[in-house]
Amino acid sequence: MYNKITLIGRISNDLELRYTNSNKPNCRFCLAVNRTYTNVEGERETDFITCRVWGKQAENLVEYQKKGNLILVEGSLAVSNYEDAEGNRRTAYEVMANNIQYLEKKKDETTTKEENTSDPFAEYGETVEIDDGFLD
Repeated sequence: MYNKITLIGRISNDLELRYTNSNKPNCRFCLAVNRTYTNVEGERETDFITCRVWGKQAENLVEYQKKGNLILVEGSLAVSNYEDAEGNRRTAYEVMANNIQYLEKKKDETTTKEENTSDPFAEYGETVEIDDGFLD
C-alpha cells in the first residue's frame, strides 16, 4: 500500500519559518481545500488541512508565497496520538509535504490591481479606435 495525498488549496494562515534544535527549517501551515460536492444549502464547504514542509522547500514557501495564494501540495498523511492537558487521548493528522507547486505568484501588497494589469496599447496614446464595420 502507498500513502500519498495530493491537495490543491489556498494557504489560510501567515507563513512562518521555524527551526528545529538541529537547525532544520520547517513551516507548518493550513491549506483551505474546497470539497468536491455541495451541502444541502447548495454551498461548497471547505476543509482546513494542516501541512508541514521541511528544508529548502520550507524556506522557498515562506519567501515566495503568502496567505491566500493557491498551491498544490503532494505528500503523505502522518498520524500521531497524544494525551491532552485533561488526560484525554487525541489524534492529530498532518500532511507531510514532499512537493509543493505554486499556482499563483506572490502578490505585492503595495500594488493595486490596476498597476498589475498591463495595457498592450499604452504606447499608442490615450485611446485606440477600432473599426469593426468590416464584420457586417
